[in-house]
Order: sequence, then structure tokens, then C-alpha cells
Amino acid sequence: MAQSVIKPIAVKLDTDIRERIKDLAQVRNRTSHWLMREAIEQYVDREEKQAAFRENALKTWKEYQLTGLHVSHQEVDMWLAKLELGEDVEPPECCR
Repeated sequence: MAQSVIKPIAVKLDTDIRERIKDLAQVRNRTSHWLMREAIEQYVDREEKQAAFRENALKTWKEYQLTGLHVSHQEVDMWLAKLELGEDVEPPECCR
């Protein structure tokens, strides 16, 4: 497995946010550096997931516009109710 290269980067922060990070790092018994890396990693992960979700939604919407295939809320609700009761049922079929 290839090792990732870690390079430093400068981020300009105002005094207030720097102090807040410092205080939070002390409370968490971590370094400010660790806290900032963790925050950035979580932000990037969340934004990537949101972008993928949006892309999938747009793809699904285009597919619906082309085919007209869909399942109604009521059909899905009835299917989920049966699953909740322990019934082993197939999901509803898409229709026009």
C-alpha cells in the first residue's frame, strides 16, 4: 500500500477562532493541529457524500423523466409495514 505524502499548509484564522480551537483542543486532550486536521477531514468526507448523493438524485430524476417508472409512497409504505411485521416480501415493482 502506498504511503500518502503529508505536506504542511498555512491557514489564516482570526484570533477568536484560534483561541476557540486552542481551548477545545485542551478540553479534548488533543493538539490544535490534530483538531484542525480532524475537522477538515470530516468536512471533506461530508461534502463528498453530499455531492455523491446529489449526483445520484439528478441521475435518478433524469432516468424517471426518460422512463416514467416509479413506485408510489403508499406502495413503499405498505411494503415497509409488511417488512416490519416480519413478512419476507419483495419490494413493489416500478410502474408508469
